[in-house]
Amino acid sequence: MAVIPPGTAASDEAGRSVGYTVDSGVAVLELRRPAAGNALDASLRSGLLAAVRRVAGDGDPVRSVLLTAQGRNFCVGQDLKEHAEALELGPEQAFAVVRDEYNPLVEALHALRLPVVVAIEGACVGAGLGLALCADLRIASAGARFSTAFTGIGLAADSGLSLSLSQAVGPSRAAALLLLGDRFDAGSAERWGLVHRVVPDGQAKDEGLALARRLATGPTSAYGEVKALLRDAAAGAGLSAVLEREAAAQERLGAGRDHRAAVRSFLAKEKPSFEGH
Repeated sequence: MAVIPPGTAASDEAGRSVGYTVDSGVAVLELRRPAAGNALDASLRSGLLAAVRRVAGDGDPVRSVLLTAQGRNFCVGQDLKEHAEALELGPEQAFAVVRDEYNPLVEALHALRLPVVVAIEGACVGAGLGLALCADLRIASAGARFSTAFTGIGLAADSGLSLSLSQAVGPSRAAALLLLGDRFDAGSAERWGLVHRVVPDGQAKDEGLALARRLATGPTSAYGEVKALLRDAAAGAGLSAVLEREAAAQERLGAGRDHRAAVRSFLAKEKPSFEGH
């Protein structure tokens, strides 16, 4: 595993809060505030945004992403101690963080054309759940627990949860989860389609890394086109528009090396090897 120093966009503190390594084509982004349940304070938010932006600029060496965390919990959401201190200075300042920091982070994660896997142990709550739903595939430990949590402190939702949760579990269940804020377990999350796979406690990171490595050897350009097509469909594109975008994507991919090489391998009864182009 090659360790890559934090990007210049992150401060030293932010760099310590978020690990960035590259392992077999997988960029591993690790939240590193375990004593605080990986609560999202300013250093963690800025460090994660810098890491995501670095993924987008690292080019061919990175072909998939794993988002994971140190300690017992994936992320307990916003750091409420930091938030309470900001509230003392005024609500406008306290909530500027949503537009100035959370929104760019969520948009940067969604904009990645690489496949993103998240490994979840323990609590995945509030904005932490919002971050998890930015991934394409989610691996959760059997003991993972989830909650939207926002209404419990008199708030609505941010981090894109009102959209991503509805897309993941349907509008009716999303309404119940957001309004009631009830906690739910990994088994429920799997049944509802919120997570891809549930694994024994302590194994989420290893399983997530294995899945990310598999994706890192796949047709990277095709994955990017799939993600773009799914975003278009989620945005309400009509059938005619979807058909045209699919046709254009196939034309772009058909002009690349990976498709032609894979067809030759298929005809030769060989396993294809993808370069990512």
